[in-house]
Amino acid sequence: MNSPSPGVLRVAALELETLPTEAISRLKLDMVADGLGQPVRMPLLVARGRRPGPVLGITAAVHGNELNGIPVIHRLLAELNLSRLRGAVVAAPVVNVPGLLEQRREFNDDRDLNHLFPGRADGTGAQVWARRFVDRVMGSLDYLVDLHTASFGRVNSLYIRANLSKPVVSSMARLQNPQIIVHNPPADGTLRGAASAMGIPAITIELKDPHRFQRGIIKQSVLGIRRLMANLEMLPPARIPAVNEPPVICRRSYWIYTPVGGLLTVLPELTQRVEAGELIARVTDIYGELIHEHYAPEAGVVIGKSVNPVAQTGARLLHLGLVGEPEV
Repeated sequence: MNSPSPGVLRVAALELETLPTEAISRLKLDMVADGLGQPVRMPLLVARGRRPGPVLGITAAVHGNELNGIPVIHRLLAELNLSRLRGAVVAAPVVNVPGLLEQRREFNDDRDLNHLFPGRADGTGAQVWARRFVDRVMGSLDYLVDLHTASFGRVNSLYIRANLSKPVVSSMARLQNPQIIVHNPPADGTLRGAASAMGIPAITIELKDPHRFQRGIIKQSVLGIRRLMANLEMLPPARIPAVNEPPVICRRSYWIYTPVGGLLTVLPELTQRVEAGELIARVTDIYGELIHEHYAPEAGVVIGKSVNPVAQTGARLLHLGLVGEPEV
């Protein structure tokens, strides 16, 4: 196991070349000030190998309640043999520091940080945070893996959103050995989209469920990232299990919403195939009377679903993936 460099270094921006090789540096990155004028800083972990090579960025907790990515980063770095590492890993275990401290998805100004990238220097608190992360960290990266989970009241399969029209991005996604890959060119203010606009190949990995650590999925994700690093020749390929079962490829996906409010039961399981017209959910009123049945509008695979029984009109019901290779 590697021993981190002693102490934590305060920095105004990531300057990779100033950090020691064959070491893991612990940084606190200046970001904003709180209402008392006190600094709010983002933690960074940077592992530099002995030899030059690619720089892989790994981000977690862009949504403050999506936690599985944090121990993925910790475990990955703890297992690295720095003498055999080429290049560097730049890891942000918590991008949304205010959201994590309040145990909530959003930034502390009620904005979804992952729809605000690349941010604005003169914008809201969340926009400024996003802009400064892009300016102070992203320019050092050659590749990006952004780790997420489902949010409160929902569960996900292990799936990846990636622009499969980009061969490098497609390879990054398939090396993770997910259950499902959704073709999803980023165009909605995500961190992945900001990276892509900067020419950084990027994928988003959805690591199951929110607000918890899930040991099996953490282990699988570490193996997937190590497999990617071996493919990038950052690590030797020995003793990294190969991809066995191919993922289900979806040309696109969308959420289905309930048109009525009440007590919701979603019937299919994650990764289950459903047919057009198949019963997928029931809604009852508080007296236990059935008030609505929802049927699949078309055939597909269940990527994620709601597990919160209390659903008002317009609540998310089921994330449906349309199976098939995209036209790229």
